Amino acid sequence: MRTPVATMIESTLAALVAAGLDPVAVDRLVETALAEDLAGGEDVTTVATVPVDQRATLDLVARQGGVAAGIPVAVAVFEYVNPTLQVQAMVSDGDRVEPGSVLISITGPTHDLLRAERPALNLLGHLGGIATLTAAWVTAIAGTGAAVRDTRKTTPGMRALEKYAVRCGGGQNHRMSLSDAALVKDNHVLAAGGVAQAFAAVRARYPKLPVEVEVDSLQQLDEVLVAGADLVLLDNFDVEQLRIAVQRTRGRAKLEASGGLSLDVAAAVAETGVDYLAVGALTHSAPVLDIGADLRQEI
Repeated sequence: MRTPVATMIESTLAALVAAGLDPVAVDRLVETALAEDLAGGEDVTTVATVPVDQRATLDLVARQGGVAAGIPVAVAVFEYVNPTLQVQAMVSDGDRVEPGSVLISITGPTHDLLRAERPALNLLGHLGGIATLTAAWVTAIAGTGAAVRDTRKTTPGMRALEKYAVRCGGGQNHRMSLSDAALVKDNHVLAAGGVAQAFAAVRARYPKLPVEVEVDSLQQLDEVLVAGADLVLLDNFDVEQLRIAVQRTRGRAKLEASGGLSLDVAAAVAETGVDYLAVGALTHSAPVLDIGADLRQEI
């Protein structure tokens, strides 16, 4: 039976660990991606058209400008298929790439290259798209002192990778799971009988955990500030309400703007003085970064 990460070379393992990713989890994801691509069969087109002993080089090439993310993950795909492939990463995660930039170059049996091609491109395109969109938000609010943060609106099974891609784009991560920190939202407030009551209940039960409280009015903001909240999420406040919230808070808590945010208003929101912009779109609506694969057959 194959052991996890058995095909990853040492440098790939080290790159994943340095990125804050679990190599075993990445290995399982790669295994799943490759398995669903073959669906228990074989690559019938490649088997029919490519001599089994043919060798080639496959270049993964950016078709548009953006920010690279997931390079070691894509490398792991090729190493899973054949650990003897010669794989050379030409860029690092977080690097800006231009149209025509070669991200990874892989040499070996053509059958293996084509088997790994689509899963690797899917991962690179998805993660690069998240990093590229995040970088656009970071640029939009540059100089304001605010930071862009993601949410838990992630693809099931892909959270660690998607949040990593946000970091590659210069953004910050909110909590990874429900157990990392508390976020008291409107349903919790309703169940607890009020925003202050909900905050107090969480603080009493988990005194060492960070507690963020969502409010939808300035009155609720006043209540949680009196209660001692460290971080307040201002839900669907307009720019003027955000300014008032910052003035009322006077640094007693960190403030996070959320709801209805878009790139065209990002700077105006950040300039109100809030500490964070919560942007679910970073992970749930990022366009894929267009990356293609060009085969060069050995002569």
